[in-house]
Amino acid sequence: MKLPVEFENRMKEMLGSEYEEFIKSYDENKKTALRVNELKISVSDFEKIAPFKMLPVLWCKTGFCVEESEEKPGRYALHDAGAYYMQEPSAMSVAACVAPEPGMKVLDLCAAPGGKSSQLASFLQNEGLLVSNEINAQRARILSSNIERMGIRNCVVLNETPDRLSKVFEEYFDVVVVDAPCSGEGMFRKDQVAIDEWSLENVEMCANRQEEILEEAVKMVAPGGRLAYSTCTFAPAENENQIARLLSEYPEFSIEEVENFCHFDNGRPEWISDDVSDDIKASLTKSARLWPHKIEGEGHFVCILKKDGFLEDENRKEKPLKANKSTEKLIKEFEKQNLKDINIEAGRVVQVEDRLYLKPEALNINLNKLHIIRMGLEIGEIKKERLEPSHALAMALRPEEVIRFIDINEEDALKYRHGEEIRADVPNGWTLVCVNGVSLGWGKAVNQVIKNHYPKGLRIKY
Repeated sequence: MKLPVEFENRMKEMLGSEYEEFIKSYDENKKTALRVNELKISVSDFEKIAPFKMLPVLWCKTGFCVEESEEKPGRYALHDAGAYYMQEPSAMSVAACVAPEPGMKVLDLCAAPGGKSSQLASFLQNEGLLVSNEINAQRARILSSNIERMGIRNCVVLNETPDRLSKVFEEYFDVVVVDAPCSGEGMFRKDQVAIDEWSLENVEMCANRQEEILEEAVKMVAPGGRLAYSTCTFAPAENENQIARLLSEYPEFSIEEVENFCHFDNGRPEWISDDVSDDIKASLTKSARLWPHKIEGEGHFVCILKKDGFLEDENRKEKPLKANKSTEKLIKEFEKQNLKDINIEAGRVVQVEDRLYLKPEALNINLNKLHIIRMGLEIGEIKKERLEPSHALAMALRPEEVIRFIDINEEDALKYRHGEEIRADVPNGWTLVCVNGVSLGWGKAVNQVIKNHYPKGLRIKY
């Protein structure tokens, strides 16, 4: 692997005698890893059915490194069912360290493609609110599709700039995650494009952009809330320098001790500029650096900051939506015929043209001024005075929550994802198609034949 000369020179200066060990890590293969999605299956149940060998990721109880094999983990039906998310081990560290509690309001500011958002959602357990934002429109659509695949019920997906968000969500979130766009030095081992695009000028450009993003992010942290900052780069300008500047300008923030950081190296205050107070420099050792020659993962930087004050119940309340009587009737009919142990609250239903969404219960402010990609859980579409359930609803449901379901094996799941019908002795009506107990999509039973309703855009070729 040919690395940029200026990068190598800077790393030699930074690491000294440790440099040779660091550079040898680039001769090793990148790590293949996954994170179990506890919204759809428990870790213990997944371990029983996992079709490949796995070793645990030390800092993430749901994360596993996967041994190389001919069959890639992303090709299995369980992947398409959202039972797990393919994610680089170091990238699992951010959500694992900030660990939001169920009921909290959480913002993932730079969220695409959705790995950290789906991990944050697992912590929330469909309680509270997750706002996942992506400034790039195309990447925001990819983010939205991953939110859907992972069966997340309480997530709003936005396509917005940080400055527009901060005007709407002032001091609103209990947790704000900024996985900042960066120069990508930590990804060199797995991404040739990151090497090709790297330059000292690009590092500086990224640092300036990170500063702008953080300026808006701090405005959205509620008193007593936390800000998680991360990058996948080694450059001090994008890591310790960013935190030092933030602490200098916003003394209400301080770096939080994180137990999970025991697996990582400390931040390095000696690599930043001298015009920073000794107290701030000393506190930078509470941040974390993940090195590819010391852990099973790529390069990463993580810092968790806490804002002074105490978390309080939000006083700003939006008036409950008035349920459209005809829409409410369609929802109740669908519930009676197809669901059990689940109630779609009509007062939280938002209608966008003919599509219905279930707004997260914890969302209590108006988002009309923002570009919304997904307003919570899509329930379905009104067609000819009936409700046709969405694929998103299927992905969010468990077998025990529906009246009819079938559980198929990997071979039949391949046929289903190809668009084929399934024969099964099931009463007529909407049927949840599952693989190993994990929902994969809808079918409609008609005379012991399950008509395929797997979205055409997701179907695979043999």
